[in-house]
Parts: sequence; structure tokens; C-alpha cells
Amino acid sequence: MNLRQPYTLPLLLAAFLCGSLDASNRSQAAAPTAPNSLEQLSTSLQTVAKQVEPAVVQIFNSAYAIEAGNDSRIGAVVAQQRSSGSGILVSSDGIIITNAHVVQGSRRLWVRLNKDVTGVSSHLQDATLVGMDQQTDLAVVKINVTRVPFLKFADFTTLKQGQIVLAFGSPLGLENSVSMGVISAVDRQLDPDSPLVFIQTDTAINPGNSGGPLVNTAGEVVGVNTFIFTKSGGSEGVGFAIPSNMADSICRQIRQHHVHHRQIGISVRAITPPMAQALNLAIEDGVLIEDVAPQTPAEEAGLKAGDIILSVHGKAIPNVRQLAFNMYSYAVGEQAEIEVSRDGQKLTFNVPVLERATGPERFEDLLGADDSPLPRLGVLGIAVDDRVSAMLPPLRVAGGVLVAAKVADVRPPLGDPLVAGDIIHSINGTAIEDVAGLRSKLESLSNSFPIVLQIERAGTLHFVTIEAD
Repeated sequence: MNLRQPYTLPLLLAAFLCGSLDASNRSQAAAPTAPNSLEQLSTSLQTVAKQVEPAVVQIFNSAYAIEAGNDSRIGAVVAQQRSSGSGILVSSDGIIITNAHVVQGSRRLWVRLNKDVTGVSSHLQDATLVGMDQQTDLAVVKINVTRVPFLKFADFTTLKQGQIVLAFGSPLGLENSVSMGVISAVDRQLDPDSPLVFIQTDTAINPGNSGGPLVNTAGEVVGVNTFIFTKSGGSEGVGFAIPSNMADSICRQIRQHHVHHRQIGISVRAITPPMAQALNLAIEDGVLIEDVAPQTPAEEAGLKAGDIILSVHGKAIPNVRQLAFNMYSYAVGEQAEIEVSRDGQKLTFNVPVLERATGPERFEDLLGADDSPLPRLGVLGIAVDDRVSAMLPPLRVAGGVLVAAKVADVRPPLGDPLVAGDIIHSINGTAIEDVAGLRSKLESLSNSFPIVLQIERAGTLHFVTIEAD
């Protein structure tokens, strides 16, 4: 017994420690563990996704497009094509913002709502194109629904490099997808001579994401996904989105009738080091006025080609982007205070800001509430009277009917030959003087009878043929 006695205490201690450890392990297993930071981030992103997804839609576009024929003797042919993109519900009554290139040339549009949207008759809805602005590549689409979820725009100026963002949409046709990344650059200017700026992100964006939202961690829209730079055709981490402030402004203007583009009558170019050296300019960056249009506010105020714009209303102008931003702060009719450098001297000019008088969107202002569409042509027209003639360059043929706008909810004819700004002078050899005469002639022709219009476009006369589908 004595030989075994020395082992008694160690054995008892070992048994006690094992029991204590087992009890401790059981106690730790029973106690809930606090979530770590990664789990908290994951939970937060899931919350954002659940909040955003119901307001993201998939847009289907049926359009005619020109494609190269297999037979070189035939050349390009018109074929019906279907494409898809994404869109963002921005109001409870079915207003959707997307890219203009998503709905370009549409003959018919459909919108597929997220499966979590309730209270609708169908999740696949016919859509109407409200309008688009090619310059900013934005468009507004409407569906006939009420009380649907929608997203709000964030203030783009608060966006920071490195901020986490999520991109939503239907990349490559894969509905209801989300990807995560960061803001690579806040205000990327791809063309130094263009006023347009973009948000650059490494968030995975692919074809089909166009028109979908780029959102912050609060679920607010900071940008509209637009395009990518790629060598492979897929996402390589260089995606671009239209800033929210611009998207919000353009959306509201399209809904109100047309987009307002400010102008004072100058063309500008970014100054580059070679340009500064060759022209012996005092600075190596900035904005150079390369042309002043005749009979414009800029010419009347005294601005000249070769002037270097230093500031607008006291704010320095280092590039074309900043000039555009500052000019958009002025309302039509206000005086823009522009400081320039000319032959080493600083000069200040007060220049009235006008709305650009050219462009097809201006013709929409001439339409009245009683103007009705010409369904066979898919357009709204107005007679070329003295008031309309004053907005146009000298015409080759007097009179006619001006194509003021395309009609979104009227199916356009095959080939869609007319564009806003065209002037219709005759139909099947009969001269046209006003809309009533054009409508009467169209109604006298059967739907199976071909139509040949003589139109004037940009000072050139053309014959266009319209056939039944």
C-alpha cells in the first residue's frame, strides 16, 4: 500500500483538473459568443441588399438595329434585336431611371420587377419611354403601378475614395445580382475636353448592369452604373457610374419636359503642356477658349478665342469639368462673372446665361396640349410657321411639318426613319403645308400602301420610304 501512496495525490489533482476543465469547456460552449467585425459587416451588407433589391428592375428592349449581312453584296441589314439592362425605381408611381443606351431605338419596352414587390398585377410590366438625354446617357421609363418601393439619391459631393459601395442589376442577364467594392476615384474625367465626370469603382460591373444603382452602405444611390473598361469583355475592376446629383437633376428635367443645357456661346479645350509650350501660354493647365460663336452672349460681352478662363464667380477653373459644374449653378437669364487672362492681363466679363437654342429637345416646347400624334409615323409634328422658322437655319424648301418629338407609346414604323428636327415637305409627291394636311393624306392611304416622304434634315433633302411591318 505504501508503494502506491505517493501516486494518490497527483491522481486526485489530475482528476480534479480534468473535471474543472470539462466544466469550463461546457460553460464556454453554453455562453453566446460576441459577433466579430466581419460578421457584423456581413450582416450590414445583407440588410442593405434586402433594402435595395426590391427597387431594382430588369429592362427588356425590343428594337431594330443595323447589322452587317453575311453577303457582302447586300451590306448592312435591319434586324430586330432584343437586349436587356437594369433600372432604378425612383418614385412610388413607377418612374424608373436607366441609361439611354439601354432603351435606345426601342419599339417596345418591358420591365421585370423584383419578386419581393407586392401589390402588382404582374411582375412583368409594359413600359413607356418618357424621354432620354443622349449627352449624359440617361433615360426615364414609366410603368403603370403604384406604391412600389423606390430608392433615394445620395449627395454625390459627400462621396469619398475608398468608400464601400454595392452594385445591383442583372449582369449578363442574371437577374437580381449584387457585387461589392470601393470607390476608386470620385470624379474621373475620361476626356479632358468633356464636362462629363464619372465615379470609378472596382465593384464588379458587367454588361446588363447598365442602368442599375451603385449604392452606399445606407442603401442610397450614389451613381448609375454605365460602362466598363475591359480587354476581356468582362469586368476587370474598372467600372464607371454617372454621379447621383447629375442623375437626379436629369431625371427631374426629363419628367418636366426636356433637359436644359446652359450655354453662353463658347467652345473650350483643356490646356495641355504641349499646347502651353507651342502657344507660349502663361499656364500649363486650365481652360482655353477656342471659339466664340457669332451673335452670342459671349461675343457681345467681349470674350475672344485665345482667352484663358481663370475663374467663374470667383471660383478657380482648373479644368473643363469645373467650368461645366460652375456654369450649371447659374439659372437661365443670370449673369455669369467670368475672369480670363488675355495677353498677360486679367479681365472680367459679365455674360448672360442662355439655354441652348439648338437640339431636338427644344422643339418639344412648341407642342400644345391639343397636339396629337401621327400614329403611322410615330411622331408629333407642328407646322413650320414664322415662329418655328425663326428657330431653324434657312430651309431649302419653305413650309412643311417639323418633327417635334418621337411618341414613346406609339409603335414606330419599320426602320424608324424620322428623327426630331426633320421637316416633312411632301408625302407620295403631294406637298405638305401643315399637320392637318399631312394627317389627311396619311388617313387616305391604306396600311398596306407604301409611303415616301421628302424630308429636309440638316440642310439636305432626302426621300425616306415607310412600309408596313
